Amino acid sequence: MPSQETLDSTFAALADPTRRAILARLADGDISVGELAEPFAMSLPAISQHLRVLEKANLIVRKKDAQWRRCHLRPESLRPAAEWISQYRVFWEGQFDALANYLDEIKETEEERSDSNK
Repeated sequence: MPSQETLDSTFAALADPTRRAILARLADGDISVGELAEPFAMSLPAISQHLRVLEKANLIVRKKDAQWRRCHLRPESLRPAAEWISQYRVFWEGQFDALANYLDEIKETEEERSDSNK
C-alpha cells in the first residue's frame, strides 16, 4: 500500500487542471518547458511552479538537454493513486449492482400490480 504522503502529493498535483493538461501533453513524449508553456495563458515562472509540484509528486522528471530543459512523464508514479482508486471502484460497482437489482424488483412489483388491475 502506498504511503499517505505519496498519495497526498499525487492527488494534490492532479487537483489542478493546468497540471493535468501538462501531464496529458507529456503522455505524447518528452517536451521542453517552453513548448509546454505555449498553450497556457500564464508566465514561464508560473509554468515552472506547476512543474515543481509535478516533480515533487514524482510524476515528471526535468532533464537538461544542451541548453533546453526537457520534461519526461513518469507514468508508473500514477500507479499508487490508480490502485487506491480501484479499491473504491469495486465498492461502488457493488453498490450500483445492488441499486440496479432493487430498481428491477420495484419495476417487477409495479408491473404485477398494473397487470392485476386490468
